[in-house]
Amino acid sequence: MDIDLFYELAVPVHMGRSEAQVYHETLDELSLADTLGFHGAWLVEHHFMREYSHSSAPETVLAAASQRTRNLRLGHAVVVLPYNHAIRVAERAAALDILSHGRLEMGIGRGFSPKEYQIFGNRMADSRLHLQEGLQILRQAGGGAFSHHGKLYDFSELDILPKPLQQPHPPLWAAAVSPATFQWAAQEAIGVLSGPFKPWFLIKQDLRAYKKTWREHHGDGPVQAGQNGNFAMTIGCLCLEDAAEAHRLAEGFTWYYQRLLDQTRPVLVQLRESYEYYHRLGFLEPLLRRGLSLQLLETMGMVVVGDPDTCRRRLARYARAGVDRLILAVGAGMVPSEVTQRSLRLLADEVLPALRTPSPH
Repeated sequence: MDIDLFYELAVPVHMGRSEAQVYHETLDELSLADTLGFHGAWLVEHHFMREYSHSSAPETVLAAASQRTRNLRLGHAVVVLPYNHAIRVAERAAALDILSHGRLEMGIGRGFSPKEYQIFGNRMADSRLHLQEGLQILRQAGGGAFSHHGKLYDFSELDILPKPLQQPHPPLWAAAVSPATFQWAAQEAIGVLSGPFKPWFLIKQDLRAYKKTWREHHGDGPVQAGQNGNFAMTIGCLCLEDAAEAHRLAEGFTWYYQRLLDQTRPVLVQLRESYEYYHRLGFLEPLLRRGLSLQLLETMGMVVVGDPDTCRRRLARYARAGVDRLILAVGAGMVPSEVTQRSLRLLADEVLPALRTPSPH
């Protein structure tokens, strides 16, 4: 299981950090993670979400990170295709891949914010079409001139420049929330990015469905060029030598997850109807109606907090279940950078070696 990092670029007022401080401390942490041997790091794309996420231009931050790191994979999680012209996405992705010497991981998604859709002038009803046509364009942009005649994009013999170093294109991922999207991603032979606002008991179902659909469409053999059969999930994490200190500091996670759920509650309500078994049992009600606590987040498998031994044991269950890539929101922006860096060092020294296993994908 590969271990990556996850960043929303949160700027909560109560933390007393400026936007500039968050940006530069994040780059410092990515530089450290590179030297410590973490596999990759992902930045989201969000707009107009004050305090919770100030990451509206992740490609710019990734470009800066590409010049301060040598081995860290750099993930865009995700480009929201209804807000971004697919040809411009292909151009920016290729430029990032060149600047990083072929380390880009490219995630795509549909987005979920009505305000973002309104501001950027697209309809939610067209979101799946944006995903499908955008994926087609990204898959062909790395080659020669090509034509595309769809409902959203219509052009002939267009040669998109520059070309990515990774051929036929950087690894492609989709942000997956609904059960149908996990199956679609498996059929399309692209990886999935799950979480961080879904509890583990739902993600386990998604994981089984994704792997089953992949086998049905692509068999059990090696993945082909341009395919990505990896299942990734995101969780909050804080690992410190003193478990009591870790839990005290991680209480701040409740702020982060409460605002995450405030943004995604309509999506979770829809999910409740998609997972009929758990809907009947009411397992999602604690997230939808009650105040969050660190204990509830731990019980739901959405965060892992504690000393190295505890973190090893709790993170290992995701590897045993078949998760290919675990993306850790270390500190989730809710602790000082000094604490995050302490946690990164401890994870690298005492936790990651036990989790790294050869990936079948």
